[in-house]
Amino acid sequence: MLEATGLVRMHEAAELFLSEFGGLDVWISGPGIDVTQTRFHFAPELAVGEEDRFADWSATVRRDIFPIGELDGGRFFLGIDETSEIYLIETWVATFGPAQEALERLILGIAPPRIG
Repeated sequence: MLEATGLVRMHEAAELFLSEFGGLDVWISGPGIDVTQTRFHFAPELAVGEEDRFADWSATVRRDIFPIGELDGGRFFLGIDETSEIYLIETWVATFGPAQEALERLILGIAPPRIG
């Protein structure tokens, strides 16, 4: 569905990540280490209509970012690049780091550093 626009392409890292975590919906809240812990949901279809945003940020960071879900009930989108780095996508971009580290950061409420 997302690939139909021609703006994003599901790569192997996205396919592997979603085969393991796709559909996972984590409802957490409370104080985190840097930021409030908040819900995240790994479902790429939540980013339908935002393909241009992912394409733009992909060009900026020179990586192929594919949508994998959302954070904070849709306030932010999540994406993964071909090296398995997880990004927060908004009108700015930040990185949670490699997938394993990203999952820990999401659960612990550690703010991702902005890029650029």
